[in-house]
Parts: sequence; C-alpha cells; structure tokens
Amino acid sequence: MHGRGLRAGSPVTEAEYEAAAVPELAALIAALDSLENAEFEPELAADILTLEFSDGTRYVVNSHRAARQIWMAAERQAWHFDFRPETRLWVAAKSGDELWATLSRVLTNKLGASISLARPAPASS
Repeated sequence: MHGRGLRAGSPVTEAEYEAAAVPELAALIAALDSLENAEFEPELAADILTLEFSDGTRYVVNSHRAARQIWMAAERQAWHFDFRPETRLWVAAKSGDELWATLSRVLTNKLGASISLARPAPASS
C-alpha cells in the first residue's frame, strides 16, 4: 500500500483518517456558520459540506473515505487533500494547497470580499 500523496512517514490508517476528517469538517462548518454571510448557506450532512450560493452555485467539500482524503470542488476545479499528521493539516499533493487557505481563497474570489476562515486551535490530548 502506498502513501496516497503523503510524503513523510507511513500512510494514515482508517482510524487516523476518521479521527482527523470528521472533526475537520465540523470545524469548517462552524467557521463558515460564524461568517453569517447572506450570499451563501453552508450545510453539513453525512460528511458532505455543501455551500449553496444565492446565485445557485454550489461548492462541495466531502470526506472520501476510500482514498482517505478530503475532496473539494469549487469554481470548476477539484482538490484532493491528504492529511499530514506531522502538521495536522490537509494538503493537496498536486498543488501544495492547504484546505482552509484554499476554501478562503475560492470564497474570496466568489464573493469579491476578503474571507478568512479561522482555524480552531488544536485540542490538547
């Protein structure tokens, strides 16, 4: 089995993936909800985060368990983010884009106003 884009260390296990992906999507929906922007409505259901815009456009961020990635589709582009345990970040292997920064960027482009999603501090174990 190969690392599916992970450059350092061994591939994440299914348990590690679940422990990272589920809270990441929950943190994203909380950050999006806190924006209280009338131009879009975020919704999280069954590990699929959908942003529906007032013009009918949809962005989707979802957990893809089989690949152990978080996938995002927005602005006719797609990203496949791998979990990096050493940094606790989700990074697209092909581009080096980080999930939160990428979502902030596409929202800024779509809305024409600066959007910065606040990543929560990591929980202490």
